[in-house]
Amino acid sequence: MRRPGGGGATGPITRRAALELGARAALALGGLGLLAPRAPLASASAELISKPIPSSGERIPAVGIGTSRRFDVGDSAEARTPLREVLRELPRLGGTVVDTAPSYGAAETVVGDLVAELGNRRALFIATKVGRGGAGVAAGLAEMRRSLERLRTERIDLLQVHNMAGVEQMLPVLREWKRQGRVRYYGVTTSSARQHEPLARLVQREPLDFIQVDYAIDNRAAADRLLPLAADRGVAVLTNLPFGRGRVFQALGSGPIPGWAAELGITSWAQFALKYVISHPAVTCAIPGTARLAYLVDNLGAARGPLPDEATRRRMAALIDAA
Repeated sequence: MRRPGGGGATGPITRRAALELGARAALALGGLGLLAPRAPLASASAELISKPIPSSGERIPAVGIGTSRRFDVGDSAEARTPLREVLRELPRLGGTVVDTAPSYGAAETVVGDLVAELGNRRALFIATKVGRGGAGVAAGLAEMRRSLERLRTERIDLLQVHNMAGVEQMLPVLREWKRQGRVRYYGVTTSSARQHEPLARLVQREPLDFIQVDYAIDNRAAADRLLPLAADRGVAVLTNLPFGRGRVFQALGSGPIPGWAAELGITSWAQFALKYVISHPAVTCAIPGTARLAYLVDNLGAARGPLPDEATRRRMAALIDAA
């Protein structure tokens, strides 16, 4: 099974095709309740694994959603429909975390509009970023204020310095916004191994609530130093790119799920990849890009049932390394 976007009618079935076939079958049986917008999905019956934010003890589900590219759809009602379904069902299925950024095109606006329409802001943990701090504090502040407007909220759950841009200038500003109650938590992000060491040095000296870092079963560099350091320092961790920029699906997607993985309740390669990520003790929540209801149901399945132990994690990593 490959990630969406590759292959024709004669190639291996894509993740999209497989999940949508399953969704249609469930719909035919009345399992997903998609014809009744106020009925939660059947999958909501099992509680999601949650993890604590060390700085407060508040728990958040171990899988959320990312909005980069997927939510950059502008005003099109047709394009927004599947995104509305995702944001409607996320809290009904037990999820809360939605990660976005001003640099994701229209994503902040789309999230803000749809959440306002759905009226479920209080059920969500919304994270966004500030990336303009490198141009100075005034530019960063202007971007932060626009994010509040676009997200149609008076308070952001998590505000992060995006890819460490202007981090020295912006961290005092984020701390002040937290003191004022305009943000609940603050942190710093990266999606590049080149920034792991600078971010580690920052974690060592700054009392951050969160970091966000690229970490996947085929991209384990953050586990060498950054993730253990975050655990030692009591910093929560969001993980971006949890499917390893698509290599997991390319490498493994055409084969069946191994029996030893199925024993953990894994039914797809997406769940395989996500269970590996969230089973790391330092990881608080993975945020896979999610633009379709079938993907949401599949991804959240990784946060149900048992997580792999260390021996099984090594077995999972060996499988991708050998592919």
